[in-house]
Amino acid sequence: MTTTWDPALYLDFDDHRARPFHDLLARVRSAEPRRVVDLGCGPGHLTPVLAARWPGAVVEALDASPDMVDAARAAGVDARLQPAEDWTPAPDTDVVVTNAVLQWVPTHTELIPRWIAALPAGATFAMQVPGNFGAPSHALVRELAAEWERPIVLRGEAAAAEPAAYADLIAATGAAADVWETTYLQRLTGEDPVLHWISGTALRPVRDALGEEEYARFTARLAPRLRAAYPASADGSTWFPFRRIFAVARKA
Repeated sequence: MTTTWDPALYLDFDDHRARPFHDLLARVRSAEPRRVVDLGCGPGHLTPVLAARWPGAVVEALDASPDMVDAARAAGVDARLQPAEDWTPAPDTDVVVTNAVLQWVPTHTELIPRWIAALPAGATFAMQVPGNFGAPSHALVRELAAEWERPIVLRGEAAAAEPAAYADLIAATGAAADVWETTYLQRLTGEDPVLHWISGTALRPVRDALGEEEYARFTARLAPRLRAAYPASADGSTWFPFRRIFAVARKA
C-alpha cells in the first residue's frame, strides 16, 4: 500500500509530533557517533536536531515519500528517497533514529533484528511508533471504511506491536533493551480538531483511495463520530490522548 503525504498538513501539529522525538533522543547515550541515520525523516524538520547534537557525525536523512523528500530538501536537508524495507545500515552507522515511521512498514518486526545485526558494536537503534490504533480516532475510521461502498485498505490494530513485544525482539538480538510507553494528553483547538489531526496521517490512505468529492463525503460522515468520541471542553479545546511506544536497543 503506497501512501501519499502532505508535508504542510503534517507540520500543522509540529510541536505535538516533535515532542516524542525529543523524548526518544534523550535516551540515546552515544557520545561521538560516526554516522547518524534519520530513517523516515519526513519533511526534515527534526533532522537538524541530530546534526546539532552530533556535529562531527555524517547525518543521513532518508524517507520513502517523494513529497517528504522534496520538502526536506527545500528546507535545506540533504534527504534521499529510500524505503525502509530496502535499507541496510552502512558499516559505520552508530545511531539510527526512526520516529513515527515503522507503523507504516508492515514487516518492521522482521527488519529490526536484521538492522541491529548489521550495526557495529556499540551502536544504538532508537524507534518510536504510535500505540493508539485501537483508539476511537482510528477505530472510527476503520468502522466507516467498512461501511463504505467500495473497499478501502487500512492498517489494523497490529500496525504497531506492544511494548513487551519490542522488548523481546530487541533482547533476542543480544542488545540491551530500553522500552517504555507514554500517553500524551494533547490539547487540540479549532473546528473538528481530531479530524484535522488525523487528516495528516491516519486518513492519508483514505484520501488516496477516494476522489476529492468522495473523500469530502467520507470526512463529513466521520466528523460527528469523532466529535462524539472526543467532546470539546468548556473552553472549546479538545483533549486528545495519544499513546506512544518507544524502544532503544544498545548493541554490546
